[in-house]
Amino acid sequence: MQIIVLGIVLIICLITDLKSRKILNIVTVPTIIFGFVYSIIISGFNGLLFSGKGFLVGLSLLLIPFILGGMGAGDVKLMAAIGALMGTEFVFYSFIYTALIGGVIGLLLIIKNKGFIPLLKSTLFNLVFLRSNLGEIIISQDKKGRISFPYGVAIALGTLCTLVWGGF
Repeated sequence: MQIIVLGIVLIICLITDLKSRKILNIVTVPTIIFGFVYSIIISGFNGLLFSGKGFLVGLSLLLIPFILGGMGAGDVKLMAAIGALMGTEFVFYSFIYTALIGGVIGLLLIIKNKGFIPLLKSTLFNLVFLRSNLGEIIISQDKKGRISFPYGVAIALGTLCTLVWGGF
């Protein structure tokens, strides 16, 4: 049952994030509630702990990037919903796959938009002088010239990888 709900939620969030760059509360909040209620019905107090820990881990994994302005609150709530539904271990592995996929997407977008040679020069300069703006991988360019993409794509693909391959 959890996997079916997870699949539906990921598809909806993927579509809305691609269309409007938003992951909607009307999807994530009921998913979080469902995760808790389902786990409590199935396992009682242990189910509450299962969903609670998963929720907190999912929330905390993306909280710092959100606070730093690197992603939206919908991304954070989606990861928390995944944790509430599937538990701590699952959401952690989903996060690892998501980060890897997000990094690859970001690198490809940077190469596409800025070219490979300028990217290589900039990266080497940043490494030599220990500058910390290597992580500004954000498909639309804003006023500051940052490149952004809907991170829900990476979250959906990372979670799918966890469903298919599990942990490491």
